[in-house]
Amino acid sequence: MQQLPYNNRRALALIPLMLFLFSCVTYNQRIADYYAAMRNNNYAAAEATLEKTKILQAKRNRLLYLFEKGKMAHLMKQYDSSNRYFNEADIFMEDVRTSATDLALGTLLNPMMQTYKGEAFEKFMLHYYKALNYLYLGKPNDALVEARRISLSTYELQDKTKSDNKYNDDAFSLMMQGIIYQQNDDWNNAFIAYRNSVDLFLKNNNSYYGVSIPQQLKQDLLRAADKTGFTDELGRYEKLMNTSYQKYPDPPGGELVLFWENGLAPVKEEQNFFFALTKDGLGNFAFVDPTGSFNIPFNFSSYNINSADLRLADLRSFRVAFPRYVEQPMYFRNATVTIDNQKYSLEQAQNINTLAFTTLRERFLKEMSTALARLVVKKLAEMAARPKSDDKNKDTKEAIALAIQAFSFATEKADTRNWQSLPHTIYYTRIPLRKGTNQLQFQANGPSSQTINLVVEGRGGQQVQNIVTLR
Repeated sequence: MQQLPYNNRRALALIPLMLFLFSCVTYNQRIADYYAAMRNNNYAAAEATLEKTKILQAKRNRLLYLFEKGKMAHLMKQYDSSNRYFNEADIFMEDVRTSATDLALGTLLNPMMQTYKGEAFEKFMLHYYKALNYLYLGKPNDALVEARRISLSTYELQDKTKSDNKYNDDAFSLMMQGIIYQQNDDWNNAFIAYRNSVDLFLKNNNSYYGVSIPQQLKQDLLRAADKTGFTDELGRYEKLMNTSYQKYPDPPGGELVLFWENGLAPVKEEQNFFFALTKDGLGNFAFVDPTGSFNIPFNFSSYNINSADLRLADLRSFRVAFPRYVEQPMYFRNATVTIDNQKYSLEQAQNINTLAFTTLRERFLKEMSTALARLVVKKLAEMAARPKSDDKNKDTKEAIALAIQAFSFATEKADTRNWQSLPHTIYYTRIPLRKGTNQLQFQANGPSSQTINLVVEGRGGQQVQNIVTLR
């Protein structure tokens, strides 16, 4: 049997090493120990594991580290510490830009090697937790600042998307904004925030990213309109929402707004797509998959690639690694709160599971085009290294081309990172309190039930608390 030239053998020998270094292990699998401790409510062990998890110590994953540290401190009721991490994460998201190094890493390797900048809904959830922390710390003015920053995040997202058919606002955050304003007796701004949230639901046929317009939100808007004397708006929204205002006197002990964070957000895994490059009679390029489900127009000049350098025969097949979400089903399906023999049900306020799936689908074509451009760049590098028929160093060049091909295959990975300690779904309710000590019983229902007892001091005004079930 004829032995391969040395350079070819050396290039082939690199392939197993590359496959090992760039294996398809997902981000979720790499933080599995932390995740397991968190799901078992062993927060101390989870926090210790965070510090030992190498992938979270990487500079490119700094934001994910801050997300998880902030959430873990919140769960441990260390609200000051939680907001120190969340404030750093907030500044990070404001300041981070796509650098030339990041761009090169994304092009030559894969997006998993780039700095993680966060999902749009993760930024809104950051405001939710920061506001909660401030309210627990008795700092309503700082919570007000967070409420105003929700508006700034909304404007920023709208500028980025510039489309009514994509996620460019967050009904839950606007609802939370109204609650914070109400906490500070700012009924005018509370009305505006509640109205903006309701308008989002109405604009989308009473449902927004998996959540039907809550009855409680309807009543909160109408109550805010009543408190501010906006009688015309009260009547108008009664008609628009097909509901009647249920006016009631301020409870003697005030009210509790209770959020229930149930389950865990979906995780990402990798899936593969296969495309071939085609060219029509007008010279336009498109990537088409074997089933014909996707036909993605591609303008090579947008990526500084000269289409004259392309030979379709050399670009006939591409394997693209792309992320997809995997739902983590909720154990508990509903919950009630009992106080003085009166039961209150909780309504959906935010469905992060649906939000994650839908927003990823909304940007599929844009991100798939970027992924295909990355593969074309790698393929052109491989083609450039291929020897011509009259090359003297044919074996060496063939070995280099083979190594580039192996490297391209081994480094093709999807970005499977996300803030994984977010809840699957958030529910809420508003509960009237009597003066003094109130004993509340929260019960989550599923294959079995879980009961949590709450003691709330009724002191007038509004209070906000959250309950977390991670199963």
